[in-house]
Amino acid sequence: GTSRQIPQTIIIGVRKGGTRALLEMLDIHPNIVVAATEVHFFDWDENYVKGIDWYRNLMPFSYGNQITIEKTPGYFTSPQAPGRIHDMNSSIKLLLILRDPTERVISDYTQVYYNRVESHKPVQLFEDIVIKNGVLNTKYKAIQRSLYDVHMEKWLKHFSLDQIHIVDGNTLIKDPLPELQKVERFLNLPSRIMSSNFYFNQTKGFYCIRSDGRERCLHESKGRPHPLVNNTVLEQLYSYFREHNAKFYRMVNHSFDWH
Repeated sequence: GTSRQIPQTIIIGVRKGGTRALLEMLDIHPNIVVAATEVHFFDWDENYVKGIDWYRNLMPFSYGNQITIEKTPGYFTSPQAPGRIHDMNSSIKLLLILRDPTERVISDYTQVYYNRVESHKPVQLFEDIVIKNGVLNTKYKAIQRSLYDVHMEKWLKHFSLDQIHIVDGNTLIKDPLPELQKVERFLNLPSRIMSSNFYFNQTKGFYCIRSDGRERCLHESKGRPHPLVNNTVLEQLYSYFREHNAKFYRMVNHSFDWH
């Protein structure tokens, strides 16, 4: 009695915002099934040309009462993704998880840093990438990805604000349940995720998941220690994002506790 369904909900981003944590936590819900990998259907042309049947075949099998969810953080910053998703399903519900944009930049750098170290490639200090000739390097991709207002503008051309639920990534890590209950309501699902589904792992410094008699934590690549960043550089980042954040708050009628 199961079949593969095109997702009724997509986690569209943001990269290093907590998309994997959100997906794994939602997977606790009996009415949700999740795609195992990031599909990159709507942001990568080489996948998009393969067509909707190719996309559907990458989804898990589900029952009629279950919602299929996939997550690809690259969608949020992709110029093509909003229109392509709208063409597939104009009434789809979208989940966007965001965190303080400066923290997100540092986390983005940290992921690339560790990947380069593991591949025995040369690495640069954070400050040497972010500051060029004494000024902020605003062309740095990690900074561009944190301009939430710029990217959100593209999504709001195709979707109404009530189709996009924003999850506070900073709160999700500290206290998952309230954020997940908001998602349950947004998706019109019965409340099934409980506080007993989470326990704090002192070693890792974040919450792990307990469901179906099993306990699991996010991959060891999550929650890696960030580099200590020079305070002057931090202030430059805070200052640069301040106006963009204010614009974003106005766009979504909601404020966040960001620098």
